[in-house]
Amino acid sequence: MALDGLVVSNIVYELKEKLIDGRISKISQPEKDELVLTIKSNRENYKLFLSANASLPLIYLTEESKQNPMTAPGFCMLLRKHLNSARILDIIQPSLERIIQFKIEHLNELGDLCIKYLILELMGKHSNIIFCDENFTIVDSIKHVSHLVSSVREVLPGREYFLPLTGEKLDPLTLTFEDYTEHVINKPLPLSKAIYTTLTGFSPLMANEVCNRASIDSESSTSSLTELESLHLYKNLERLLTDVKEHKYEPNIILEDGTPVEFSCVDLTCYNGLEKQEYSSISIVLENYYSMKNTVTRIRQKSVDLRKIVSNAIERNSKKYDLQLKQLKDTEKRDKYKVYGELINTYGYSLEPGAKSLTALNYYTNEEITIPLDSTLTSTENAKRYFDKYNKQKRTFEALTGLIEETKADLVHLDSIRTSLDIALAEEDLVELKEELMEYGYMKRKFVSGKPGAKNKKQKITSKPFHYISSDGFHIYVGKNNYQNDELTFKFATGGDWWFHAKKMAGSHVVVQTNGSELPDRTYEEAARLAAYYSKGRDADKVEIDYTEKRNVKKPNGGKPGFVVYYTNYSMIVSPDITGIVQIS
Repeated sequence: MALDGLVVSNIVYELKEKLIDGRISKISQPEKDELVLTIKSNRENYKLFLSANASLPLIYLTEESKQNPMTAPGFCMLLRKHLNSARILDIIQPSLERIIQFKIEHLNELGDLCIKYLILELMGKHSNIIFCDENFTIVDSIKHVSHLVSSVREVLPGREYFLPLTGEKLDPLTLTFEDYTEHVINKPLPLSKAIYTTLTGFSPLMANEVCNRASIDSESSTSSLTELESLHLYKNLERLLTDVKEHKYEPNIILEDGTPVEFSCVDLTCYNGLEKQEYSSISIVLENYYSMKNTVTRIRQKSVDLRKIVSNAIERNSKKYDLQLKQLKDTEKRDKYKVYGELINTYGYSLEPGAKSLTALNYYTNEEITIPLDSTLTSTENAKRYFDKYNKQKRTFEALTGLIEETKADLVHLDSIRTSLDIALAEEDLVELKEELMEYGYMKRKFVSGKPGAKNKKQKITSKPFHYISSDGFHIYVGKNNYQNDELTFKFATGGDWWFHAKKMAGSHVVVQTNGSELPDRTYEEAARLAAYYSKGRDADKVEIDYTEKRNVKKPNGGKPGFVVYYTNYSMIVSPDITGIVQIS
């Protein structure tokens, strides 16, 4: 989502607390539409990141450093000329607009104090960073907007700066009940749309949040509201705006299955049921949210080829498995052919030449049966024909039984790799999965160019299992893939540690270190929740988990990585929700 006016108000409040009276010591422009200001304030150095990127306009305090171009762009040089050692007097947000104005004091060439304004507009494709003098005349901007681009508002040196038009929206901070009734409730629109198209700084998310707090359907028409419902909605809107006026912010990120879905500076009750991570700073929220978003997107892109390989292999093996089962079903008549051969040998002496069938007593079931015969063959030859059929189908059955077990094991193995791809959060997590696919022949190992027969070296493995700590202080480890599962279970864990795994489905091995202590019930339950979350059943409401002491878990001979057997275990059913379990790494 884009920044809305409420989040911007939180940013401004945070920047005011830290940067007012601070001095700008360094200005850089790492990208054509980005600035980084280093500001010394209260004996601390702060890095302020500003971006006018059309798809991702942002502002937040950061500790990250960005590489700068060898030659500073013209806009950066201009700011350095005017703003080096300049003092920040004020940081202003007009109404709840997505605009931040930095009022800055500096000395000119003659040593006189001057006022300048650095203005950041966070407005999607219209985002900009504009530098103005004390009279709000534009000195320059990071993006020039001529009359060819906008006939309403030019952003060029020498032009007067004025706030962009917002369709005559109302300032929510001065909203009265009469304004609300006249301009919001009288709009013939769905309720949430009536709110965000009328009030400055309100996004669709915040409009939905207000409706949710009032327990009113955001898609219902404004005309469908009763007077009491309308008043109740206004009171909830008023309470939300009071929190903003009093700076009662709650910076947070909403996650679903570990993936960030929204962020805000207020409690999002419309996402009750999903995981909420709370933060002390809106800057940390913005940096973490977009960092997590970028990480998830990048990993999805990086794993596309691996997913395709796994998906194709699963499809191929599934077809093979179905065919093998069909062929196995065709061998179900093999014992009947053996009985036919034996009965022909027993009673065939009475057959007349050219007989087409033999009716005889089946001494296995004590029932009379009729056996079809080939009239051109003798009874001995008919018996041999049935024995040959029996022996052929017997051999087929024996061969297929082994092949079906192998194919089923391959499908389970591939399913576990697919689950591991869903768990992967970083590029290094994909290295072991790629290695496993190559080791088992699903991918070809590349050769070093120019050196026939020489294979590329294995990539260095840096990925480590997830590490959590239970509410009772016990360390819990979760394997990210089959190799890590084997390592955790058979090299890291000791006999008295407890081992958890989702029952009859692909998933991570979860190991709780006991160090000889008895586990509290709460730790058992938290470890089981982790096993459920890091399994194929993570989207289910409930997952059954097997758990046992590690000493009871064995590796079958020739078993693929991550595959184990155990015959003594307990079970519990839990929700795959890991909210509240502290992750260390």
